[in-house]
Amino acid sequence: MEIIDLLNYNETRFNTAIALGNFDGIHIGHQQLIKTMISKSKELGIKSSLLLFKSHTKTIVDNNRPSMITNNKQKFKIAEDLGIDIIYLLDFDDKIMKLSGEEFVKDIIINKMNGKLLVVGFDYRFGYKASGDSNYLMELGKKHGIDVIVLDPVYENNEIISSSGIRELIANGNITDVLNILGRPYSIIGKVIPGKNRGNKLGFPTANIEPIDNYVIPKNGVYMTNTIIDNKRYISATNIGYNPTFNEDVLKIETYILNFEGNIYGKTLEIEFLDFLRDDIKFETKEDLIKQMKIDIEMIKLRH
Repeated sequence: MEIIDLLNYNETRFNTAIALGNFDGIHIGHQQLIKTMISKSKELGIKSSLLLFKSHTKTIVDNNRPSMITNNKQKFKIAEDLGIDIIYLLDFDDKIMKLSGEEFVKDIIINKMNGKLLVVGFDYRFGYKASGDSNYLMELGKKHGIDVIVLDPVYENNEIISSSGIRELIANGNITDVLNILGRPYSIIGKVIPGKNRGNKLGFPTANIEPIDNYVIPKNGVYMTNTIIDNKRYISATNIGYNPTFNEDVLKIETYILNFEGNIYGKTLEIEFLDFLRDDIKFETKEDLIKQMKIDIEMIKLRH
C-alpha cells in the first residue's frame, strides 16, 4: 500500500476509485463502503484508494478537536488489511475548506487524484460549509464523467452505526458493543511514562500510559485488555481512574501486564480494550485493594 501526500502531487499514473469520508474508527459500516469500492475498482481495472485528511475537518471548521476513535496510523493499518492500494493525504486547511462542492470535485478528485469512481455513505457532506450532499455529488459525477456509488446506512441493534455513536459507547464503557461494531477491539496508543511506583509496592507493577492522541477515554473502571509491545500481545488488566483509594485527582491509565518482565519506560505501546470488569472503587484499606486486584486478575485469566 502506498501513502501519498497530495500537497505537491498529482496522480498521473493511474485512474482511481476513491472512498470518501472521515472514517473515524473504520467501523463495519465504513468497512462495507471500502470493500464495495475495492470490489468495483477491480471490476473497472483501476486503483483503490482512500482520501484522508491529516486532521479532522472540525478542527479547522470550528476549532473543536473531537476525541478520536482511531488516529491516522491506525487507519493506515486497517486500510492495508482491507486491501487498499493507495491512501492519499490532504491538509484540511482554509483553502480546502472554502472550495465549493464542484471545485472540490474538479480540483481534488479529478485534477489531483485522477478519480473515476467515488463511493460514499448516505450522509456524506462536502464543499464549503458542508453544503454538498450525496445527491449533489451524483449530479457532479454525471457532469464530469465520474461514477458515484452511495451506500445505505448499516444498522446494529436497529440503530444506524456512526462514529459519534461509537464514541458514546466507549465513553460509557460498553466495550463488547464497541468490539462488535468496530469488528475489532477499540485501542489506544500511548507512551509509558513514570508514575508513583505504587503498583510495584502493591505487588502489581503497572505501566502508566499517556495517550499520544486525543482518544476517546473509556469510563473509569477496570478492563480486561491486551497490551501490544513490539508487535507482541500480552493479556493485561487496565485501570482508568483517579486512584480513589489514595485520594488522587489526576486521571490515569495504568495497565498491569500478565506474564511480562522488562523495562518499558519511554516505549510506545497499544492497549486493546476487550471487556469492562468493574467500576473504579474506593477501598477502605490498601489490603482490600490488593485482594480485589487478585480477584480481577483471576477473572481475566478465566476469560482469556
